[in-house]
Parts: sequence; C-alpha cells; structure tokens
Amino acid sequence: MSNTEFELGGVCHLAVVCEDMERTVDFYTNTLGMKLAKTVAIPGGQHFFFDMGGGQYIAFFWFQDAPPRSPGIASPADVPGIGRDIATAHGSMNHVSFKVPAEKIEEYKAKLEAKGVRTGPILNHDDSERGISPEVNEGTYVRSVYFFDPDGILLEFAAWTRELRPDDVAHLPFDKFGVPAQADQGSTR
Repeated sequence: MSNTEFELGGVCHLAVVCEDMERTVDFYTNTLGMKLAKTVAIPGGQHFFFDMGGGQYIAFFWFQDAPPRSPGIASPADVPGIGRDIATAHGSMNHVSFKVPAEKIEEYKAKLEAKGVRTGPILNHDDSERGISPEVNEGTYVRSVYFFDPDGILLEFAAWTRELRPDDVAHLPFDKFGVPAQADQGSTR
C-alpha cells in the first residue's frame, strides 16, 4: 500500500553529529567508499553530506561545542550479535542501515574486517522466538552485519531476503508502559 497522505520518495538524508569531521570524511570516503557530495560551513560548525546511493545521503554536523558521546544512552553500547544491550534513549537514532545485495553480505563483512573495522556476526533476522537464527530459513526476512563508525554510530549492512507480506505485521504496538494497544484503536500502517 502506498502513502496516500504524502508523496515520499524514501530517505533524503539522515543527519548525525560527529566529533572530528576529518576522521568522519576519511571513514565514509576511504573505508565505506562513499562520495563526499556537499560541504556547508555553518556558524560554529560544519555540515557535510555523503552520497549513500539511490539519491539518498547521510549527513554529519560538527559543532564546536557539542557535548561528548554517550554510549548506552544516545547510541548502542555494543554491536548486535556481540553485546546484549542495544537499547538507546528516547529520541536517539539507534543505527543507520545501508541496503546491500544479498549475495555480497559475507564479502562485505570480510572487506570491513580487512580494513580494520570490528564487525559483529552475520545475523539472519527471522520470525523465530529469538528473532535471529544461525541459518537462513523460510522466516528469514533480512540478513545483516553491524559495525561502528569512528564516532560510535552503529551502522548496518542489510540485505532483504524476501518481500514483506501482510502477515509480517502481527504485533500490536506497546504504550510507554509496555502495555499492548487495543486492537480496535486503529490500524498500524
């Protein structure tokens, strides 16, 4: 079902904050191979855009007086598949996921590791009770590998393994107390 309210074309850009713009440019251009597409000087800082492909960008702010990072609050404390606590604070961005070809996931994990990037295991996200399985199965909907950028921003290379279906929407949303919503309160688009 398409959006009947707004004509959205996907992600324009995600904007996150870095500690060292020079280090960020090096990582996103030399390690991940993205093109630095736009640089902007702003009062007290900078705002740089990197081309993620498909007309979508990841952008970084560098603010002269930004507070330091807070792992476990504003970003996950460890990589999924290695660490157990991936929760972050309300209003935080948990991670950025880059869509990659399914047949390249193992190659890309090895490439990251060859560049000195610590990665987690390849995870087969599925419909099982644990949510992941050691092997791809009929419930697997995406395979991924997680890693951090130099500022502790959690990144993911993700590959869809099948089309999402209507039965993939099977859970009622929780309220702030962890109580499921009532089924008759409207639909979850």
